Amino acid sequence: MERISAGPHHTGYKIGDLTVTSLRDGYVDMPVRRLRQPGDKPFGDDLPSQVPLFDGALRLSVNAFAIDDGEEITLIDTGSSNAWHPTMGFLPQALSEARIAVDRIRTVAFTHTHLDHIHGLILADGRAGFPQLSRLLVPRAELDMFRSVARLGRFHDQSEPLDPGQRPSANIEAVAASGHEIGHTCFRVTSGGETLLVWGDLVHVPSLQFERPDITWEFDADQERARATRLRILALAADNAWCIAGAHLDSPGVGRISRTETGFRFEPL
Repeated sequence: MERISAGPHHTGYKIGDLTVTSLRDGYVDMPVRRLRQPGDKPFGDDLPSQVPLFDGALRLSVNAFAIDDGEEITLIDTGSSNAWHPTMGFLPQALSEARIAVDRIRTVAFTHTHLDHIHGLILADGRAGFPQLSRLLVPRAELDMFRSVARLGRFHDQSEPLDPGQRPSANIEAVAASGHEIGHTCFRVTSGGETLLVWGDLVHVPSLQFERPDITWEFDADQERARATRLRILALAADNAWCIAGAHLDSPGVGRISRTETGFRFEPL
């Protein structure tokens, strides 16, 4: 992968014949207690020193990813719009900065249905974020969860189930990665002999969870499964020399994984 553009809210890459753009929706500060040690024990004063804090809180970037095949654009996740913290909701600015016309986004696919991934379907003023949207893919196990979100009611009938192995486009394949949520899904993007894995919320705190993949997150729906899935996907990416793209890795959230003696290491691209 080669970086081809960058700005405060976006970074563009070339992968084979595709353009992949990391879009920064913003960030959210979370309390340290959200991290969980084995045995579901929260961190306190024992938080490792390499983890940066901002006024005592963990800062998580919030990233979405656009995949452009030259004809249409598939958007993976949409950020939070104005549904959560005011430090988020900058996806429209990121798209404009990257010179991505929203009318070219015909497919939106979700890694899962937590609010910081789905509410960008609607702009803060209530208008549709993607006027030409023709496919809205939601992991099958979370379809009812999505259809229970009242604010997104206009999209309930449009949403379609997404299954592992399904291809939203010729270059994108859905990969099962449950644990953080019941239907949590990664997307394997391939072109020109290169692979990028867009992995959603596999890692929340990169300064800790690569070295200690056994550490989980309070909002992981199934702590044990989330831990096992993280270990499996990290090994898969490292052993196959795939690039990865994470929703909560420090923006732009794209890089490579390598093994260490005790865990893994993330190297930004």
